[in-house]
Amino acid sequence: MVESSVAEAVVILRRGGVVAFPTETYYGLAVDPGNENALKRLYRLKRREPEKAILVLIENSDKITSVAASVPDQYIPLMAKYWPGALTMIFPAKKSLSTILTGNTGTVAVRVSPHPLARALVQTFGKAVTATSANLSGQSPARSASEVRNTFGDRVDYIIDGGQTIAGRCSTLVGIRKTKLIILREGQVDLTNDSNFSSLSSEAVRE
Repeated sequence: MVESSVAEAVVILRRGGVVAFPTETYYGLAVDPGNENALKRLYRLKRREPEKAILVLIENSDKITSVAASVPDQYIPLMAKYWPGALTMIFPAKKSLSTILTGNTGTVAVRVSPHPLARALVQTFGKAVTATSANLSGQSPARSASEVRNTFGDRVDYIIDGGQTIAGRCSTLVGIRKTKLIILREGQVDLTNDSNFSSLSSEAVRE
């Protein structure tokens, strides 16, 4: 049942559709990040400001070069320790990525999800998928398939129902400023208490 739902979702993604799916944080909305029409539809669906970039999921760390132009040295220990996990990092974006996806920032936010259905979706699709939270901009993210339906109705083409997500927090968001790691958004992964990364400075940004 799970395998068939993921397979059907991938068919829809390849046709330019929007798929909702569970992650280790909340339900996300997936489209093909290489399909600009699908990206535009996603922004309209969420009523999201165009300057706000959309994060993507990749299958594993080895796939980072499919979306990132380079991997900062500071990220290597974080990737090794926290991926798969609820840690999103901002990388320099490959020039081939759509500016719609990056919000014209020249960067791309990436993580590797530990959720089995999210991982199966990315693996079966064969490349990165978007994973922006399933909500209208500024509202609380959906934690179940029924909440996705209540918010979007039939404007989402397919929902992979993985039950209710257990997370109470979003992913932690990390970036680099003047060669130093900074926490841009506090979330599930607590880096401030990790002795291996005591040099991290916190600049939490509330959405």
